[in-house]
Formats: sequence, C-alpha cells, structure tokens
Amino acid sequence: MNFFVQQRKYFLLAALFSLFSLSVQATTDDAKAAALAKQNACLGCHAVDKKIVGPSFQAIAKKYATDPAASVFLKNKILKGGAGSWGVVPMPANAKLSDADLSLFTGWILRGAPSKN
Repeated sequence: MNFFVQQRKYFLLAALFSLFSLSVQATTDDAKAAALAKQNACLGCHAVDKKIVGPSFQAIAKKYATDPAASVFLKNKILKGGAGSWGVVPMPANAKLSDADLSLFTGWILRGAPSKN
C-alpha cells in the first residue's frame, strides 16, 4: 500500500475518533445540564420546547442567538433572578449554583437545551 494512502487512512481514523470523543463529551455535558435544570426546579417554569410560566429553553436560545454577551447575561439572570426580559413574572434567584454549573447550564440553554432521547 502506498505510504501516503496509508497515512491518509490514519488521519481519517484519528479525525473520526476526535469527532466521536467530542460528541460523547457534549452528550455527557447535556445530561449534566439537564440534571441541573431538574435539581434546581427550573423545569417547573421552563420546558425545552414550550412556554410554561417562563419561556422555553429553545425560545431563549433563539432570542439570544446573535448576542455575544448572552452567556454572561443569562448567568447573571439565573444567579440573581429577576423579571422584565420575558414579562412581569419574576424568576427566583439560583444563588447556590457554582460558576462551572452556570457555564454548563447557560451553554446548554443557548444551544436549545439538546437532549438525547
């Protein structure tokens, strides 16, 4: 077999493995973020794809899709609570979440709260 053909096969296999690894990590992070939503009672007011009391996670992702400051804004909103972005019903503060959890959770929300079903 030609050396370059063999090298190309190894490169393609390495690339596929990298993509698979990223996919597994994203799935794990998505599961952790969904668990955070459940553990912190977020699902009492929010759903992935429909409005309950608050907007759906997909609606939030759509609204802030082009906002480069969205992650910081949402972290602050989740941490401190408040009202006004989606109406008059206030969202309670979730001050017990760590910065790492907030980053994981807001990233998940801004991607439309993907889940593997």
